Amino acid sequence: MKEALYIGLMSGTSMDGADAVLASFDAYGKPRVIARSEAAFSNYLREEFLSLNSSGSDELARGAVAANALAEVYAQAVNNILNRTGVAPSQIAALGAHGQTVRHQPAQGYTIQLNAPAYLAELTGIAVVADFRSRDVAAGGQGAPLVPMFHAGVFASEQSRAVLNLGGIGNVTVLNPGQNPIGFDTGPANVLMDLWCEIHTGKAYDKDGSWGACGIIQDGLLTHLIESEPWFLLAAPKSTGRDLFHLRWLESRMNDVNRGQTPFKPQDVQATLRALTAKSATDAINKYAPNAADVLVCGGGARNAALMAELQQRLPCPVHTTEHAGIATQDVEALAFAWLAWAHQQGKAVGNPAVTGARGARILGATWPA
Repeated sequence: MKEALYIGLMSGTSMDGADAVLASFDAYGKPRVIARSEAAFSNYLREEFLSLNSSGSDELARGAVAANALAEVYAQAVNNILNRTGVAPSQIAALGAHGQTVRHQPAQGYTIQLNAPAYLAELTGIAVVADFRSRDVAAGGQGAPLVPMFHAGVFASEQSRAVLNLGGIGNVTVLNPGQNPIGFDTGPANVLMDLWCEIHTGKAYDKDGSWGACGIIQDGLLTHLIESEPWFLLAAPKSTGRDLFHLRWLESRMNDVNRGQTPFKPQDVQATLRALTAKSATDAINKYAPNAADVLVCGGGARNAALMAELQQRLPCPVHTTEHAGIATQDVEALAFAWLAWAHQQGKAVGNPAVTGARGARILGATWPA
């Protein structure tokens, strides 16, 4: 049977741009990455997405305009791949387009990913599969994380393993041989570190973690960040986003600890936020995957050398990037949405109740034809 071609498109909580991966899938859903591309957000679009994370004036119209702009960024990333590989739009079975999450409130029955799949189909001439989360939420689930079933397909081994994705928000997948995967969000990964870095250095992120590596972890602040937030105590399944972890959340807890004393040094706060990411993730792994033979890390956090070193210090097993298992760290999430588009077209119910808490497995997504 001939392999089918799909392109996965992902723009995550870090809101810096879109990643695209062209992959082929065999009849069993095993992927082979052919090419990748990325397209950056303009400063305007990034700021608009950040603003739309909270209520504001004319937000319905602004959200629609931003969704169209996102479709144009997605189309740019798609066209970059097609031009580079010589693949024609007619050869692509579908695009899997995640959209940009701006609200995530599954307890209230909704999650919002700004997207314009009809416009994207018009721009590219390719069918689009999108809106992956809403059916799971309708079935009582969290709608997130969506990737554990994909992780099981590409990273499962003969020993227990954990896969840790460190995007804006962290999520972990626990893979035990012969068992269904479980997965859940662990808390903030890069979202607070990126925000703090940009405020104090003007740079969108702390490259290699070098700025924060010069700071000193403030143990009292770290303890308060965790102990003052009830979300960390919730049992899996659970998910979160910028709705909870934002600048006001951080500043209020810093004020609780500081109480008029000398303000924390910015680099010390950055080091503490790195420790928050590492501790919340490793606490989850140690609790839910105590027998893991190794941990594979993907997402932007995998390129933070200081964070990777701290993860290794806090875990009893080896920590590698997903490149150790054959998939580049920056490709994993986009590839996952290519796989989700493939699964949708195959009619496979890949929503996993053990991960999201839904009433049952559901076919995820909807199609906008070419």
